Amino acid sequence: MSEDWAYNYFNYFTEVEEHFQRARATSLFLLSPLDWALIETWKNSGVPLAAVLRGIDEAFEKWRSRKSKTRQVNSLAYCSQEVLAAAQAMAGAAPSAPREAAPAPFELEEFSSFLSKSAGDLRSTGDPAYGEIAAALEAILSDAESCYQDLEETERRLTALEDKMVAIARSRQDEEELLAARRSLDTELRPYRGKMTAPQLAMLEQQYLERRLLESASLPRLSLFYLR
Repeated sequence: MSEDWAYNYFNYFTEVEEHFQRARATSLFLLSPLDWALIETWKNSGVPLAAVLRGIDEAFEKWRSRKSKTRQVNSLAYCSQEVLAAAQAMAGAAPSAPREAAPAPFELEEFSSFLSKSAGDLRSTGDPAYGEIAAALEAILSDAESCYQDLEETERRLTALEDKMVAIARSRQDEEELLAARRSLDTELRPYRGKMTAPQLAMLEQQYLERRLLESASLPRLSLFYLR
Protein backbone atom coordinates (compact mmCIF):
# COMPACT_ATOMS: atom_id res chain seq x y z
CA MET A 1 0.00 0.00 0.00
CA SER A 2 1.45 3.39 -1.01
CA GLU A 3 2.37 5.70 1.85
CA ASP A 4 -0.39 8.26 1.23
CA TRP A 5 -3.09 5.90 -0.02
CA ALA A 6 -4.73 5.01 3.28
CA TYR A 7 -4.67 8.57 4.59
CA ASN A 8 -6.04 10.20 1.45
CA TYR A 9 -8.59 7.50 0.72
CA PHE A 10 -10.17 6.85 4.07
CA ASN A 11 -10.01 10.43 5.35
CA TYR A 12 -11.17 12.04 2.11
CA PHE A 13 -14.88 12.20 2.86
CA THR A 14 -14.56 13.34 6.48
CA GLU A 15 -11.84 15.92 5.81
CA VAL A 16 -13.77 17.55 2.96
CA GLU A 17 -17.02 17.64 4.93
CA GLU A 18 -15.44 19.16 8.05
CA HIS A 19 -13.32 21.64 6.09
CA PHE A 20 -16.34 22.92 4.14
CA GLN A 21 -18.29 23.33 7.37
CA ARG A 22 -15.42 25.30 8.95
CA ALA A 23 -15.02 27.50 5.88
CA ARG A 24 -18.76 28.16 5.89
CA ALA A 25 -18.67 28.75 9.68
CA THR A 26 -21.70 26.51 10.18
CA SER A 27 -20.76 23.22 11.79
CA LEU A 28 -24.33 21.88 11.67
CA PHE A 29 -24.64 22.37 7.90
CA LEU A 30 -25.51 19.08 6.18
CA LEU A 31 -24.13 18.30 2.76
CA SER A 32 -26.63 17.37 0.07
CA PRO A 33 -26.72 14.23 -2.10
CA LEU A 34 -25.16 16.36 -4.85
CA ASP A 35 -22.28 17.26 -2.51
CA TRP A 36 -21.65 13.61 -1.64
CA ALA A 37 -21.63 12.73 -5.34
CA LEU A 38 -19.18 15.56 -6.02
CA ILE A 39 -16.79 14.37 -3.31
CA GLU A 40 -16.87 10.89 -4.79
CA THR A 41 -16.24 12.32 -8.25
CA TRP A 42 -13.15 14.16 -7.03
CA LYS A 43 -11.91 11.04 -5.23
CA ASN A 44 -12.42 8.80 -8.23
CA SER A 45 -10.74 11.35 -10.51
CA GLY A 46 -7.62 11.34 -8.34
CA VAL A 47 -7.97 14.93 -7.13
CA PRO A 48 -5.64 15.16 -4.11
CA LEU A 49 -7.31 15.82 -0.78
CA ALA A 50 -5.04 18.83 -0.27
CA ALA A 51 -6.26 20.33 -3.56
CA VAL A 52 -9.89 20.00 -2.50
CA LEU A 53 -9.22 21.71 0.84
CA ARG A 54 -7.22 24.47 -0.83
CA GLY A 55 -9.91 24.99 -3.45
CA ILE A 56 -12.58 25.32 -0.76
CA ASP A 57 -10.53 27.97 1.03
CA GLU A 58 -9.92 29.93 -2.17
CA ALA A 59 -13.59 29.80 -3.15
CA PHE A 60 -14.65 31.20 0.21
CA GLU A 61 -11.97 33.89 0.09
CA LYS A 62 -13.39 35.06 -3.23
CA TRP A 63 -16.92 34.92 -1.87
CA ARG A 64 -16.02 36.97 1.21
CA SER A 65 -14.25 39.57 -0.93
CA ARG A 66 -17.44 40.28 -2.86
CA LYS A 67 -19.17 43.54 -1.97
CA SER A 68 -22.58 41.96 -2.39
CA LYS A 69 -23.22 38.64 -0.69
CA THR A 70 -26.92 38.13 -1.20
CA ARG A 71 -26.66 34.35 -0.91
CA GLN A 72 -24.78 31.99 1.37
CA VAL A 73 -22.63 29.24 -0.14
CA ASN A 74 -24.93 26.23 0.08
CA SER A 75 -23.09 23.60 -1.94
CA LEU A 76 -19.62 22.24 -2.55
CA ALA A 77 -20.35 22.74 -6.23
CA TYR A 78 -19.68 26.45 -5.66
CA CYS A 79 -16.04 25.52 -5.03
CA SER A 80 -15.60 23.24 -8.05
CA GLN A 81 -13.63 25.64 -10.27
CA GLU A 82 -11.18 26.51 -7.49
CA VAL A 83 -10.73 22.83 -6.60
CA LEU A 84 -9.88 22.02 -10.22
CA ALA A 85 -7.45 24.96 -10.39
CA ALA A 86 -5.76 23.85 -7.18
CA ALA A 87 -5.44 20.30 -8.48
CA GLN A 88 -3.86 21.52 -11.71
CA ALA A 89 -1.44 23.74 -9.78
CA MET A 90 -0.41 20.88 -7.53
CA ALA A 91 0.10 18.60 -10.51
CA GLY A 92 2.74 20.95 -11.83
CA ALA A 93 4.44 21.55 -8.49
CA ALA A 94 7.39 19.69 -7.03
CA PRO A 95 6.39 16.54 -5.12
CA SER A 96 5.91 17.04 -1.40
CA ALA A 97 7.75 15.07 1.25
CA PRO A 98 6.12 11.68 1.77
CA ARG A 99 3.88 11.25 4.79
CA GLU A 100 4.31 8.31 7.09
CA ALA A 101 2.12 5.41 6.11
CA ALA A 102 -1.23 5.74 7.86
CA PRO A 103 -3.05 2.76 9.31
CA ALA A 104 -6.60 2.00 8.26
CA PRO A 105 -9.06 3.99 10.39
CA PHE A 106 -10.98 0.84 11.33
CA GLU A 107 -10.23 -2.45 13.01
CA LEU A 108 -10.36 -5.92 11.49
CA GLU A 109 -13.59 -6.59 13.38
CA GLU A 110 -15.23 -3.53 11.83
CA PHE A 111 -14.03 -4.59 8.39
CA SER A 112 -15.49 -8.08 8.88
CA SER A 113 -18.76 -6.69 10.21
CA PHE A 114 -19.06 -4.39 7.18
CA LEU A 115 -18.65 -7.31 4.78
CA SER A 116 -21.07 -9.49 6.73
CA LYS A 117 -23.78 -6.83 6.89
CA SER A 118 -23.41 -5.95 3.20
CA ALA A 119 -23.71 -9.62 2.22
CA GLY A 120 -26.75 -9.99 4.46
CA ASP A 121 -28.43 -6.93 2.98
CA LEU A 122 -27.94 -8.31 -0.52
CA ARG A 123 -29.24 -11.76 0.40
CA SER A 124 -32.31 -10.20 2.01
CA THR A 125 -33.42 -8.91 -1.40
CA GLY A 126 -34.15 -12.50 -2.47
CA ASP A 127 -32.74 -11.69 -5.90
CA PRO A 128 -30.38 -14.43 -7.20
CA ALA A 129 -28.28 -11.84 -9.04
CA TYR A 130 -27.59 -9.98 -5.81
CA GLY A 131 -27.08 -13.33 -4.11
CA GLU A 132 -24.07 -13.95 -6.35
CA ILE A 133 -22.52 -10.68 -5.19
CA ALA A 134 -23.27 -11.64 -1.58
CA ALA A 135 -21.40 -14.90 -2.14
CA ALA A 136 -18.39 -12.97 -3.44
CA LEU A 137 -18.46 -10.78 -0.32
CA GLU A 138 -18.63 -13.87 1.87
CA ALA A 139 -15.57 -15.25 0.08
CA ILE A 140 -13.68 -12.07 0.99
CA LEU A 141 -15.00 -12.37 4.53
CA SER A 142 -13.68 -15.91 4.82
CA ASP A 143 -10.20 -14.53 4.15
CA ALA A 144 -10.77 -11.27 6.01
CA GLU A 145 -7.45 -11.18 7.86
CA SER A 146 -5.44 -11.48 4.66
CA CYS A 147 -7.62 -8.99 2.78
CA TYR A 148 -7.32 -6.52 5.67
CA GLN A 149 -3.55 -6.50 5.12
CA ASP A 150 -3.98 -5.30 1.53
CA LEU A 151 -6.88 -2.87 1.62
CA GLU A 152 -5.95 -1.24 -1.67
CA GLU A 153 -6.41 -4.50 -3.58
CA THR A 154 -9.50 -5.37 -1.53
CA GLU A 155 -11.00 -2.01 -2.42
CA ARG A 156 -10.49 -2.78 -6.11
CA ARG A 157 -12.41 -6.04 -5.69
CA LEU A 158 -15.23 -4.35 -3.78
CA THR A 159 -15.48 -1.55 -6.31
CA ALA A 160 -15.79 -4.10 -9.12
CA LEU A 161 -18.58 -5.85 -7.20
CA GLU A 162 -20.33 -2.53 -6.62
CA ASP A 163 -20.13 -1.75 -10.34
CA LYS A 164 -21.80 -5.10 -11.03
CA MET A 165 -24.47 -4.36 -8.43
CA VAL A 166 -25.18 -0.96 -9.98
CA ALA A 167 -25.58 -2.55 -13.41
CA ILE A 168 -28.12 -5.02 -12.00
CA ALA A 169 -30.04 -2.29 -10.17
CA ARG A 170 -30.12 -0.16 -13.30
CA SER A 171 -31.64 -3.04 -15.26
CA ARG A 172 -34.41 -3.25 -12.62
CA GLN A 173 -35.15 0.52 -12.73
CA ASP A 174 -38.31 1.59 -14.51
CA GLU A 175 -38.76 4.72 -16.63
CA GLU A 176 -40.63 6.70 -13.96
CA GLU A 177 -37.90 6.10 -11.36
CA LEU A 178 -35.20 7.22 -13.78
CA LEU A 179 -37.18 10.31 -14.75
CA ALA A 180 -37.70 11.30 -11.11
CA ALA A 181 -33.97 10.91 -10.42
CA ARG A 182 -33.04 13.09 -13.39
CA ARG A 183 -35.52 15.77 -12.37
CA SER A 184 -33.99 15.85 -8.90
CA LEU A 185 -30.50 16.03 -10.40
CA ASP A 186 -31.42 18.90 -12.71
CA THR A 187 -32.95 20.87 -9.83
CA GLU A 188 -29.89 20.53 -7.63
CA LEU A 189 -27.30 21.00 -10.34
CA ARG A 190 -28.84 23.87 -12.31
CA PRO A 191 -27.24 26.73 -10.29
CA TYR A 192 -23.75 25.25 -10.72
CA ARG A 193 -23.62 24.07 -14.33
CA GLY A 194 -21.64 27.12 -15.40
CA LYS A 195 -18.92 26.31 -12.87
CA MET A 196 -18.02 22.88 -14.26
CA THR A 197 -16.61 21.48 -17.46
CA ALA A 198 -18.63 19.03 -19.56
CA PRO A 199 -16.53 16.02 -18.41
CA GLN A 200 -16.93 17.09 -14.77
CA LEU A 201 -20.68 17.40 -15.20
CA ALA A 202 -20.94 14.01 -16.89
CA MET A 203 -19.05 12.29 -14.07
CA LEU A 204 -21.01 14.11 -11.38
CA GLU A 205 -24.32 13.20 -13.00
CA GLN A 206 -23.28 9.54 -13.13
CA GLN A 207 -22.23 9.50 -9.47
CA TYR A 208 -25.41 11.25 -8.35
CA LEU A 209 -27.71 8.91 -10.28
CA GLU A 210 -25.85 5.83 -9.03
CA ARG A 211 -26.10 6.98 -5.41
CA ARG A 212 -29.81 7.69 -5.76
CA LEU A 213 -30.38 4.37 -7.52
CA LEU A 214 -28.75 2.33 -4.75
CA GLU A 215 -30.50 4.30 -2.02
CA SER A 216 -33.92 3.85 -3.64
CA ALA A 217 -33.29 0.11 -4.00
CA SER A 218 -32.03 -0.13 -0.38
CA LEU A 219 -28.76 -1.63 -1.56
CA PRO A 220 -25.51 -1.24 0.39
CA ARG A 221 -22.45 0.66 -0.76
CA LEU A 222 -19.60 -1.84 -0.98
CA SER A 223 -16.60 0.47 -1.16
CA LEU A 224 -14.54 0.73 2.02
CA PHE A 225 -14.90 4.48 1.53
CA TYR A 226 -18.29 4.05 3.23
CA LEU A 227 -16.97 2.10 6.20
CA ARG A 228 -17.09 4.93 8.71
